[in-house]
This record gives sequence, C-alpha cells and structure tokens, in this order.
Amino acid sequence: MKLCFATNNLHKLREIQALLGDQFELVTLQDIGCHEEIPEPYDTIAENSMGKARYVFEHYGIDCFADDTGLIVDSLGGEPGVISAMYAGPQRSHGDNMNLLLNKLASKTDRSAKFTTIITLVLNGEYQQFEGNVEGQIIFEKRGNEGFGYDPIFVPDGFDKTFAEMTLTEKSLLSHRSRAFAKLVAFLKNK
Repeated sequence: MKLCFATNNLHKLREIQALLGDQFELVTLQDIGCHEEIPEPYDTIAENSMGKARYVFEHYGIDCFADDTGLIVDSLGGEPGVISAMYAGPQRSHGDNMNLLLNKLASKTDRSAKFTTIITLVLNGEYQQFEGNVEGQIIFEKRGNEGFGYDPIFVPDGFDKTFAEMTLTEKSLLSHRSRAFAKLVAFLKNK
C-alpha cells in the first residue's frame, strides 16, 4: 500500500520506516512535490495532525498520514505542548527548546512529563486518528546523542536511560510515536 507520510523531518521518517518495514510503500512530501511548509495554526496536537493530513489529501490527492507530537510537562501547566517544536522560538532549535525547558523547571520538584503523538490517517477520503503516549521524567542535564527533540532530557518511566541514550530499536519499542504507529499499522492491516 502506498502512503505519503506528511513530513520533511528525516529523523521521524527514519523512525517510522523502521516501524513499518517493507509492508507499505512510504513516500515523503518531497516525493509528491510538496515543498511548501504545511500550516500548523491550531491549539491542539490532534487538530494540527488533522490539519496537516487534510492539507496533503486536498492539495495532492494522495492517501496520507500526518503526525503531531508534544511534550507535556505537568508542573508547567502542560507546556510546551502543542508548540513543542517552537518552544524557544521559530528557529526550531532542539538545544534552545531543551535549555528553555530546563530553565523553567530549575526550581520545580515535580518533573513528570509525557510525550503524546497523534496520527491522522486519510484513506479513501475517510479520517482516522491514533494516539500514543509515554510517561516519564525530565532530568537535569542532557544525556545521549541519538534521537532528536527533547530526547536527551526525557527518561521514560521504568528506565534509567534517556531516549537519546537508547538505540533506535530500543526507543521504537516503547516510544509515543511507535505506540501510535502500532495502532495505525493494526488498522491498515485490517483494511
């Protein structure tokens, strides 16, 4: 089955291709000729995911899926949430985002957080959404060189390594994105 993954993030693409294997032919936005930045103007992760999928389907007429992910920190009222990628500004710097988050958490004792991913699939004009979550803690300093985003400061519950210290295979077994994608793949296999 041919599907467009509505992203230009090569880290995400690598993760998802590893999850999907060769069961699906995955094409990117670049492959379908979409070079514009897809707008993400919404207030929730679910709405942003839906908006990106709808945009690709309506403008390019191809079955697709889009994801949106946010890091939700309890003691910061849910920040950075829907603006996780641009938390420290439009430059989308992973380092700046992590530094801002660590500074805001400096005086907090509650460092619990969760990653949430919502995937929207458009298949034959019908929309479905799939959610994946992983609970954990924000540590005090960055550790590890793998992954992207907030991975160097997030330790999932039940583990002592950050996502950035895990191999892609280790992370794929328990990440929020892999949990959402497992639901997507199960749905597609029943089609």
